[in-house]
Amino acid sequence: MAESFAFNIVENVLVKLATGSYREISRAWGVQSDFQRLNDFLTTVKDVLLDAEEKQANNNQLRNWLQKLKDACYDAEDVLDEFEIEALWKQVLKQRSIGSKVSNLFSSSNPLAFRFRMAHKIKKVTERFGEISALRKDFHLTERHDGNSHAAHAMRFYRETHSFVQAADIIGRDEDKEKIITTLMQDPTDGEDISVLPIVGIGGLGKTALAKLVYNDECVDRHFELKMWVCVSDDFDLKQLMIKMIEAAKGVDESNMNLDRLQKALRDCLNGKKYLLILDDVWNKDNMKWNELKQLLVGGGRGSKIVVTTRSNQIAEMMGTIPTHNLQGLLEAESLSLFLQFAFKKGEMDQYPNLVKIGEEIVKKCNRVPLVLKTLGSLLLSKTSEHDWKHVRDSEMWALVQKENNIFPILKLSYDDLPPHLKLCFAYFSIFPKDYEFYELELIQFWMAHGLLQPSNENEDLEDIGRRCLNDLSSRSFFQDFDKNSSSNIFKMHDLLHDLAMTVAKNECRIINSSKQNIPQGVRHLFINNLDFLEENPSSFLDKLSHVHTFCFKDMKEDPSTESFIKKCLSRFQKLRVLDLRGSSFEVLPRNIGSLKHLRYLDLSGNSKIKKLPNSICKLQSLETLFILGSGIEELPKDMRYMISLRMLRISTKQRVLSENGFDHLKYLWSLSIALCENLEYLFERFQNLTSLHTLEIVCCKNLISLPHGLKFSTSLKHLIIWDCEKLDLNMTFGFEGREKEDDDNQGYLVGSALRLQTLNIVGLPKLETLPQWLLVGSLCSVSLMECKNLTKLSEKQNLTSLEMLDIYDCPELSSLPERMSCLKELKIVRCPILSERCKPEMGEDWANIAHVSNDTSKKSPMELINEVPPIKVEGRIVACEGVANNDPALGHPIEFICLDLKEPAVCKYCGLRYVQEHHH
Repeated sequence: MAESFAFNIVENVLVKLATGSYREISRAWGVQSDFQRLNDFLTTVKDVLLDAEEKQANNNQLRNWLQKLKDACYDAEDVLDEFEIEALWKQVLKQRSIGSKVSNLFSSSNPLAFRFRMAHKIKKVTERFGEISALRKDFHLTERHDGNSHAAHAMRFYRETHSFVQAADIIGRDEDKEKIITTLMQDPTDGEDISVLPIVGIGGLGKTALAKLVYNDECVDRHFELKMWVCVSDDFDLKQLMIKMIEAAKGVDESNMNLDRLQKALRDCLNGKKYLLILDDVWNKDNMKWNELKQLLVGGGRGSKIVVTTRSNQIAEMMGTIPTHNLQGLLEAESLSLFLQFAFKKGEMDQYPNLVKIGEEIVKKCNRVPLVLKTLGSLLLSKTSEHDWKHVRDSEMWALVQKENNIFPILKLSYDDLPPHLKLCFAYFSIFPKDYEFYELELIQFWMAHGLLQPSNENEDLEDIGRRCLNDLSSRSFFQDFDKNSSSNIFKMHDLLHDLAMTVAKNECRIINSSKQNIPQGVRHLFINNLDFLEENPSSFLDKLSHVHTFCFKDMKEDPSTESFIKKCLSRFQKLRVLDLRGSSFEVLPRNIGSLKHLRYLDLSGNSKIKKLPNSICKLQSLETLFILGSGIEELPKDMRYMISLRMLRISTKQRVLSENGFDHLKYLWSLSIALCENLEYLFERFQNLTSLHTLEIVCCKNLISLPHGLKFSTSLKHLIIWDCEKLDLNMTFGFEGREKEDDDNQGYLVGSALRLQTLNIVGLPKLETLPQWLLVGSLCSVSLMECKNLTKLSEKQNLTSLEMLDIYDCPELSSLPERMSCLKELKIVRCPILSERCKPEMGEDWANIAHVSNDTSKKSPMELINEVPPIKVEGRIVACEGVANNDPALGHPIEFICLDLKEPAVCKYCGLRYVQEHHH
């Protein structure tokens, strides 16, 4: 199976060379010609890469050539990175108040020496590429210029489908079939000229098989005058599609006709007839092409239907007029039945109960995907040895065979359809173990750390680009359990797709289960997945490694050798981009952390042993993500102002104030989370200097007194979350360290307020009596208020014309709502007796202000008024109330907070009620 990983790496380097920042760097250092030569070599090599990667399987020399090319690309990235690092260092020196601290923290740099050193490195890189480029002629490779089309077409060529199916061969789809047939029999109510029903699911689930069952059903035959089956695949060519439809309708090949005669012939076929058209395996995302075809299909009779099978939700949304049928995996019993049907000849199964038992374990690993069950069943057919069955059960089974009808070629169609930057994003999933729980923002920061997200313009947030990449992958059914409604956006990857990612990435990534594990040359990303790893004397293991870009060792146990092991890793892995040591137990982070000048992502969260970070960490000017949440840090480093690339910062500290750490200098900071700071009373002044800040979270800071004055001028701030800050008074005039004073009418901080918040989430503020006007800004779209026991009123006169969702939980004294909420679509009031009474349908005093919400039929339950809520319980690390566990439909709005341990406050994932273990409520 051909891959295009080397092609994508080369493409990524070329994209970087073309960015404005690197063009500026090349001019500043006089290396335009060197960068151009590098670009020329890479372009020349790239043209033959697709052919090389297809031919490498049977050519060891070619495989070695590709590995050398990939290694050279990574080294070129390192050299380019050094120019960025030097530019960042210059920015630090230009900051105001440069004094002895800066001189002590940063060694001086000689521009001439740097230029000389880098010229030498670039020369070595370009010479290396020159040698690699020259060797390509030895392999007689063919040029290809499109990263998707040729390889994808080659993979999809065999994927022609037909309408015939033996119904008895399809297991577990009766319910899906009946639902779809019922929909097809209904008269159109969508107002569209044509009713289009999409069937969506990952490759191998049986979308085509299900469509065949429907197509060949007797009731469907009687209901429709004309039926047509067309396999579309990636070739959404109007002329070819018309030829296929005419042939399906008349049994005549009209490929000799021109476009105009074809459209007339097709319209004659459809003329007034109630037809069913199956468009199988659609990949086209071009709405213009679809509309062009759609116009030719309107001549049928009333009740005509089109069924589309696709892997992409994006395509389903574009084409569908009827709600999408999302196809799921088979039930467990059905999965076993299908597997055994293919694994045994008729009458054989009862002779091998031992194999059936092993088969049950294999089936559990197949994630209920029919094609996988068939493939593995067929693999084991006629094999009666327990050893063979156990080998499948216990091995990385998807690497066993690569042949037609195996799941990989089917799944790889989705991969082939990705643009180069998304192919790299997908391949990097192989760094993590199977069943790994991904958090949206952390994954985006991870991609960012590896340079996989490139903006098309300077005003584009990398986080937004990352979110689009995730949404794109999600729309292609690459993920499961993707909960877009949870605040954390947590999801997992299907095991099959994880196997595909591992196959694509080849030797780039390794999950390490033992220090004795064989590590291939060229590995760049390591994930230690063995908590006892340090007990295996891993020193010799480290000696095998160099040029590592990712090192993840989570929940590292405390061990006498821990500190020396970490120190050796930091010394050895000087090119690290990502270092993830979350949940580990060690007391000292070595000072040589400051030498990792390429480091972009550092996670030290959940380490209660560590008390202090070395100030050398502030030398990491490239660091974009720093997580030290839930750690035992007593005091943060003083010079954090020099970590000028930070975009996401999550901190816990025992400090009383944050004023001396220089946070106000972090002008690129996009997300700031301050949590579990039990002594914290004040944040820091000049908050308005954080001109890129998008999200601010303040959680479990029980002694926090007030918010900084500059917050009201944070025009970039979109999301504000404040949870469980029992001393925080939002109605106190903004100030710092004892300079606050009460201001009853709140006019002082309303004047000049420039906030443009979109979401406001406040939980557990007992001092909050009136929600101040400076927070209730007109741009708000969503407001959640929970467990504010003394809250009596909101700002009634405030104009909340953008507010669409308002959730209020456990605010027993609250007696009023804002008057102007004309856009409100969803309202939930839970355990607020006074407010619930005032909002009673038809009778309550405030009913007139909210009556329009109950008329919103776009939501299942647009309005909820609940006075009694069942008790809550703990489910692992997520808290859910008993009502949710019992499928209580009244509790529907998902809000989530993941605990670091169960002693910390948490909130029901679904209804928002807070849980604190000590309270036992």
